Amino acid sequence: MGVLKKLFADTAIYGLGSIVPRVFNFFLVPLHTRVFGPEAYGNITDAYGWMAILNVVLMFGMETAYLRYASKEEGKNENIFHAAQTIVFGITISVLLMLTALYLNGAITIDFGNRNLLLYVVLTLFIDATCALPFVRLRIKNRSRMFSFLKITNVVILVVLNLYFLTSKTATPELVFLANVAANAIYLIYFLPLLIKWRPKWSPDLSPKMLGYAWPIMLTGLAGMTNEMFSRISIDNWLPKNFYAGQSADYVQGVFGACYKFAILMSLLVQAFRMAAEPFFFKNAGEKNSPALFAHVNHVFTTVAAFFMVAVCFNLNWLKYFVDEAYWSGLNIVPFLLLGYLFLGIYFNMSVWFKVTDRTGWGTVITFFGAAITIGLNFLLIPQLGILGSAIVTFLCYFSMTLFCYFAGQRFYPVPYTLIRDFFTVFAGFAIAESFLIWGPKEDLQVLVLGFTLTLVTAIALWLIEKNKLARKF
Repeated sequence: MGVLKKLFADTAIYGLGSIVPRVFNFFLVPLHTRVFGPEAYGNITDAYGWMAILNVVLMFGMETAYLRYASKEEGKNENIFHAAQTIVFGITISVLLMLTALYLNGAITIDFGNRNLLLYVVLTLFIDATCALPFVRLRIKNRSRMFSFLKITNVVILVVLNLYFLTSKTATPELVFLANVAANAIYLIYFLPLLIKWRPKWSPDLSPKMLGYAWPIMLTGLAGMTNEMFSRISIDNWLPKNFYAGQSADYVQGVFGACYKFAILMSLLVQAFRMAAEPFFFKNAGEKNSPALFAHVNHVFTTVAAFFMVAVCFNLNWLKYFVDEAYWSGLNIVPFLLLGYLFLGIYFNMSVWFKVTDRTGWGTVITFFGAAITIGLNFLLIPQLGILGSAIVTFLCYFSMTLFCYFAGQRFYPVPYTLIRDFFTVFAGFAIAESFLIWGPKEDLQVLVLGFTLTLVTAIALWLIEKNKLARKF
């Protein structure tokens, strides 16, 4: 099988492990938005946002570091795993104990009315951190099917428990987190034989190198979470009172969080592609034709992602029924969020240059640049445009990071990206999609028929344009 065929075959399998679970998760949105009002749903969104930030700290960039060093020194894979897992475990225990102590001393308050929530959050973070490197190990060993099986099994359990807890008992946000812990237990069960064999190991030669490689990635991840989560936090503080008549900041935050879920549809594609692409980039970086290969990979990704963005927008007027009508007022943010996540995917592709050249500090610089844009423009645009302003900032942040990464990368690891052509495809697709949402039909049957028709026509047109080039490359 050719390298590109192998990449996209792995992308399809990892997609099952990434897209299918998150699609199942997406189907929880109707349940959550109907059981919880916007204010309670906003609180759940906030909690998961802070957990995402903590996950970055606990992992400390070791997923990429382990992948990098295991790919370079295949014969020492076991030693590398033991050393990397030791670092992650040590950081995880230290941080979680510190946060628990702060909570018990009253320095941290959680307003969900039950201290069990702390236990569920801590257990979820611990399991995620403990099992993260074993999942990377599956990727290194090309066990994509097992990777996908575990992810899908986890989310099936999660959905079933959510349905049980939220329909057969008095619904509280705490039960959502309890379901999360129970579902994640499947990871511990599967990886238990590997974890039992793990022995704490500090390698004077290897461990400092991995930490040196990893900490800029951790800082990059923190800045990245700022780019993703700061909008939701800042709405509470920077949205003027009565900007939306009769709606509190918590209510608006809940609307924003629910509509943000539609953008996750694009992030699913980005995540699935990234899972397969990172090992692919590392393994092929030393090949003579790798720059041209990487450029073509990015072109294919951009074309598929642009189609995905357009397809979601063409069908948004019926997809909106996945959330309660109380949340529909925020649907105008979705196209900008999809566009933003598309450019985040392009950025991930282009970031290969600082990973394969061991210049990960550049990733930190670029992502902090994006974080500065996020904070500054949210401060300016939220008071003027509300949650739409925050969605526009998401796009501007990731677009700016992509440009920064491209121009910096051409200096150290030149790749002949078809930038103008790819950007034209993206922005033309966005303009068409936004026009359809603003001026297209609003009657349900017309929207359904026309949305499907335009999606099909777009898919056929892109296939006719790209098929000859794809055939030559494959």
